[in-house]
Amino acid sequence: MKTPSESSFEGQILALLPALRRYARSLARSDAEGEDLLQDSLETALTRRGQWRGLNLRSWLLTIMTRRYRNGLRYRTRHPDTDIEEALNVPAPVAVSDPLERRRLEVALNSLPEEQRAVLMLVVLEGCAYADVATMLDIPVGTVMSRLARARQKISESMQAENIIPLRRPK
Repeated sequence: MKTPSESSFEGQILALLPALRRYARSLARSDAEGEDLLQDSLETALTRRGQWRGLNLRSWLLTIMTRRYRNGLRYRTRHPDTDIEEALNVPAPVAVSDPLERRRLEVALNSLPEEQRAVLMLVVLEGCAYADVATMLDIPVGTVMSRLARARQKISESMQAENIIPLRRPK
């Protein structure tokens, strides 16, 4: 592979690499995370090469790195990681293993009055806000809430009433 000349954009970046690496490691407080930050920053600099005005490459690269680091901090505070030991205690959603359960749910939904079914579908499946559902159906928000509560109660009762108990062999 051919080494770029010192006067070229890439050559100037190569000359600044030790200083950039030190700064990245000091920001990240970790060698591995510092290397990731360095690579991300250099990738950004190379893809946005046209934005560099030719005045002070070192300052421009350090600014990119600082902004990438701060953006990463903001992202991590909004989306924190969970250690695997902590994740073991998080309840996982129960997979539907009963082939008849989907059919029973469908029957329960179809047994609801049309007004309750419409509210239930808009709020639960479509994720609409109560106020939006009230506007769509031209009813008060309180009516939306009461219809939703009644629909959920009827579905719950229907699913429990038709619950299938597995038979065991006598001992």
